Amino acid sequence: MQNYTVESVDKAFDLLMSVARNPDLGVTELAKQTDMGKSRAYRLLHTMEQKRFVQRSAKGAYKLGDAMLILGITASSQNDLVRLAGPALDDLCRRVNETVLLRVLDGYEALCVSKVEPSRDLRVNVTVGRRRPLYAGSPKCILAFQSPQFIDRCIPQRIPPITSKTPKSRGAVLNELAKIRSQGYCVSTGEISEDQISCAAPIFALDNTAIAAIHVVSPAFRIQDSDLEHIIRVTTSTAAQLSKTLRGELRPD
Repeated sequence: MQNYTVESVDKAFDLLMSVARNPDLGVTELAKQTDMGKSRAYRLLHTMEQKRFVQRSAKGAYKLGDAMLILGITASSQNDLVRLAGPALDDLCRRVNETVLLRVLDGYEALCVSKVEPSRDLRVNVTVGRRRPLYAGSPKCILAFQSPQFIDRCIPQRIPPITSKTPKSRGAVLNELAKIRSQGYCVSTGEISEDQISCAAPIFALDNTAIAAIHVVSPAFRIQDSDLEHIIRVTTSTAAQLSKTLRGELRPD
């Protein structure tokens, strides 16, 4: 079997785990624990310090940096998210009588991790585990609340058309992201499936980046303006409540 391990990355993670287990050690001790030369350990630690994964004290001792705190909180939030969101998704589905999805940020894609379907015969069928690009459709709701650097890396120079309504340029996507940030939600019609409309609202972590979004997806012909206003209102309210729960501002029911 081919080994795809990158040796320098592997060593960097060894160092990071050593700092986590043994805070306040210097580079000499950390190099010994991870079986590498002192100069190499210093270079790796310096790189991680620049990215705020470790902090170096005036005495040269290392401990975890605040970037690790953000990662830990975000990982904890994502692991708890499906469990915490379950009752909220059920309630939202009952209120809108349409398919409700929970999608999380996974790399440069939106991953569907949960769904609730209405009892009506004609409904949108989405498979849990399906991935969608972040630059088209309602997953733009997640992309809109990422860092400018992440957004720049995520949007292709040439947008591959999914349907005739998929945004056709980076500029068009950026304009839509600005609109989503301003209004706090995304409505998409036909960008991924010609005959579907979806509304999505972001779920935020402590650092105010979107880690997920709640989506309501429906056949486009069925949604009138009054229906859409109701869907937007209850979807944004549900996402806001779930964000507060994840941040510890509210206790789950």
